[in-house]
Amino acid sequence: MDAFLVATGIVGLAEIGDKTQLLAFLLATRFRRPLPIVAGIFVATLLNHAFAAAVGALVSELLGPSVMRWVLGLSFLGMAVWTMIPDQVDETEASLAKFGVFATTVLSFFIAEMGDKTQVATVALAARYQDIVAVVAGTTFGMMLANVPAVYFGERIANKVPLTLVHGIAALIFAGLGIATLLGVGEGFGF
Repeated sequence: MDAFLVATGIVGLAEIGDKTQLLAFLLATRFRRPLPIVAGIFVATLLNHAFAAAVGALVSELLGPSVMRWVLGLSFLGMAVWTMIPDQVDETEASLAKFGVFATTVLSFFIAEMGDKTQVATVALAARYQDIVAVVAGTTFGMMLANVPAVYFGERIANKVPLTLVHGIAALIFAGLGIATLLGVGEGFGF
């Protein structure tokens, strides 16, 4: 349950103001069909994060616990810094409209998520918790928590959310996880 809750919280916060959330705004404005956009975000996130979690589990297995502790700790600290850097969406990521709303959303979200903060976080979380199902469920749920309101309410809520505060909270969580991992907190509990 810890893996699910931590993954949901971290990705949900990290996604606010992220380029994929900006992409959700753009798709909602462009197509004005929220249901296929939300379904496309779900499918793209599930596929992308399942792949990322599998990579995280594999890396964890290959490196061993002592090396992995340092890799994860430093990765979480790097994510804390990266979270504070604002994202911008590339207009070409949403220019696949010839495929229909659902397919356009799946393709553009999957592509935009490659190498994104939340994908890297999914790799690190899967390596940290070694519970792929809980991590993927949590990261996907976190993405949906951040993006569904973006699709349905778009600009009405975008200007009311203090992005600096949200990014700061996410950065603090990443930093806390990084420090805790480097100090070996939780090793006796199986994570």
